[in-house]
Amino acid sequence: MLLVCLKLDAFVNNNYTDMGLDQTAYTKDKDGQQSEVAYWRKHNALDGWMEKLFRIKGNDGGWNCAELELTKEDIEHLEQDVKSDSLPETTGFFYGSDSRFCSDQKELTLEFIDNAKKLIQKDKKLYYGCSY
Repeated sequence: MLLVCLKLDAFVNNNYTDMGLDQTAYTKDKDGQQSEVAYWRKHNALDGWMEKLFRIKGNDGGWNCAELELTKEDIEHLEQDVKSDSLPETTGFFYGSDSRFCSDQKELTLEFIDNAKKLIQKDKKLYYGCSY
């Protein structure tokens, strides 16, 4: 799996405004090629939820650039937490302001959930990854 963990252009061009939390949900084909399903920028509450799930699933390594496979049950739990505004407050150096109650982020996440359900129903494997 390849996730770009450094935004080299930011360093080369001294343009640090691009740095921050980037998140992607994706599927992979049989050759490991990724197809983006959703992209978020600095939705720190979602990232906190995903990292907690990563730990619950027994992962204890670094979270930055890790890959998390999402199941039907994971998506159902995420949907409940998004709809009830129960995503956790999550902070980090490049995470931006609290995204828990941002209506745009909520709308984008609910759209992702709808698409994720359809993909999982078609037996597609779904993943989440972030870089910061």
